[in-house]
Amino acid sequence: MKDYTTDKIRNIAVIGHLGTGKTSLTESILFASGTTRVKGEIEKKNTVSDFTVEEKNKGSSYSMTLIPIEWKEHKLNILDLPGGDEFVGDLNQALEVVKGAVIVIDATKGVEVGTERVWKEIRKRHIPAILFVNKMDLPNIDFNRVLEDIREKLGKRAVPLTWPVGKDEKFDGFINVVENKARIYEGVIGKDGEVWDDNKPKAAELREKVMEGVAETSEELLDLYFETGTLPEEKIKKGLRVGIMNGELTPVLVGSATKNVGISTMLDMLVDYLPAPNELEPLKGINIKKNLIEDRRTINDEPFSGYIFKTIVDPFLGTINFVKINSGTLKSGVDIINTSTNDTKRVSSIMTMRGKEEIDQSVFNAGDICAVTKLDFNTGDSLADPKSPIKFNPVPHVSPVIYIAVEPKNRADEDKISTALQRIALEDPTFEIKRNRETSQLLLGGQGMSHLNYIIEKLKNLYKVDVNLIDQKISYRETIKKQAIGEGKHRKQSGGAGQYGHVFIRFEPNEEGFEFESEVVGGAVPKGYFPAVEKGLLETFDRGPLAGYPVINVRATLFDGSYHDVDSNEISFKLAASLAFRNAVPNAQATILEPILKIAVRIKDEYVGDIMGDLNKRRGRILGMDQEEGYQLITAEVPEVEVTKYVIDLKAMTQGSGVFTREFIRYDEVPAHLIDKIIKESKND
Repeated sequence: MKDYTTDKIRNIAVIGHLGTGKTSLTESILFASGTTRVKGEIEKKNTVSDFTVEEKNKGSSYSMTLIPIEWKEHKLNILDLPGGDEFVGDLNQALEVVKGAVIVIDATKGVEVGTERVWKEIRKRHIPAILFVNKMDLPNIDFNRVLEDIREKLGKRAVPLTWPVGKDEKFDGFINVVENKARIYEGVIGKDGEVWDDNKPKAAELREKVMEGVAETSEELLDLYFETGTLPEEKIKKGLRVGIMNGELTPVLVGSATKNVGISTMLDMLVDYLPAPNELEPLKGINIKKNLIEDRRTINDEPFSGYIFKTIVDPFLGTINFVKINSGTLKSGVDIINTSTNDTKRVSSIMTMRGKEEIDQSVFNAGDICAVTKLDFNTGDSLADPKSPIKFNPVPHVSPVIYIAVEPKNRADEDKISTALQRIALEDPTFEIKRNRETSQLLLGGQGMSHLNYIIEKLKNLYKVDVNLIDQKISYRETIKKQAIGEGKHRKQSGGAGQYGHVFIRFEPNEEGFEFESEVVGGAVPKGYFPAVEKGLLETFDRGPLAGYPVINVRATLFDGSYHDVDSNEISFKLAASLAFRNAVPNAQATILEPILKIAVRIKDEYVGDIMGDLNKRRGRILGMDQEEGYQLITAEVPEVEVTKYVIDLKAMTQGSGVFTREFIRYDEVPAHLIDKIIKESKND
């Protein structure tokens, strides 16, 4: 692939709801542009973008794929993104580096939950988009209804630039509203002709609406439109570009990825109407030498800087970092600094990738996307010229909302599973690995069961590790509710030197955590044994007296005791301290504490009542409710045990539209009627 200057580059995300045909569209783009000779099909498991075993088996995308193509002297870096909302990490990273998007809509279903989700994300980032209504060749399509749905859910500024010709399997083209021509597809390239008489009234109506929308983008065009009642084609195209780039207009195109209808028209519009990387505002970062905010323009004349937005681990190539070049140029043999870690390394191998295919390219200009091997850096890291180091704000990672416990089916795989999971976590920052020492469980955290099942499949297929799934155990705590005094005396005599330690300790609740104090007077217990008493208590608190959970929030005050000149030693006072706590527990009202999470649930208005009622059933305490961009944001405190699989239930209650975040805030006392059950389960374990 040849080198392309910045003005000839377009970075575009293909996004939308699960199953709208994004991968099929990507295959049509590859075929229509002449990049591939044979068009891949999901059913045949031969697509360029879905190349992993897991994606082939499920017929669905699970990971971002880079698809660079050449079209009319331009380079289009297409990022094909998963439609499932659980793979949000790739979406967030991709939208950090693209300057345009194609949102794919299924004509049979209209605007779905995932469509609304990605629309909200691109509007938040001011990314211009084209809506591609796919599957227009399927039966019973009502494009008017689809268009109404788009305008109702995505905004009134959606303007159809094409209008379908033919219905069902006879759909083979459309009216090109801007050029006022009929475009019929017999292959990948459409043939233009006159609009048929019966379609002329509709074409005129649509063109009028486009001109009205374009006229509103500038005073000059508005004046011209009022004066003449029309706009010339070049003015329409120029106004469309300004309006689309400003987010004031969103073009709607129709087509069929399976029949290649509308693909070439869409590619033309991506080039004509979406911005090159150098047409937007400069990027801001922190100059780490001066500790000052600095602008970087996306041009070759600036020092090199880049951002790693994706990392994959290849069995043969090792770590591959996908880099968006924010400024300057990049080629092999140069030194770069990772300003996130302060590591300097030499770029030894640089290329682009199309799916899993490696494509050589000698130099990458500002605004381009490349792949670099053997750097071993992480997603979110900033790269720069060592002489002009700049750091860009990384995209925050979404925290897991569900955890499952796993164990290898074969004990010999214990070491292998750890290495494999670390590599997967390097590729996916929204995936988390935790080893809970209290419950002896290896926990995998993710965005939902589809996300975690994909990871488990990858473990099996790529790393040859098979695992059993186990429900997550909750990490409870124990404490006391009442002051109590405990005496502990350890005495042992078996010939020779004996053991002797004797203490009186007052135990009381303490919200500040564990504290150890001494009120001993007269040397009843020498100061040299105080650390042994404290250590003995800490070791005892590792396993509480009720269910074996750690003890927290206790103040222990040593106030009396005795010792022996010969037999007393540290171990004796450690054991005496442990006995003192055990003896005090019956009078201290020991109880169990459970972890409390703060959750923020984002839902549509119509689900508020159901969600509030459900949270109350889960022993939740509602903290507040706020309006947020057309949605309701409910914040609540809820016991972790009640929401271990909440992500599954929330989707069921909201038809897939609800999302939530969670964070641990504190431990609270478990209701009395649940304590015996927790103790019983702990003893069974």
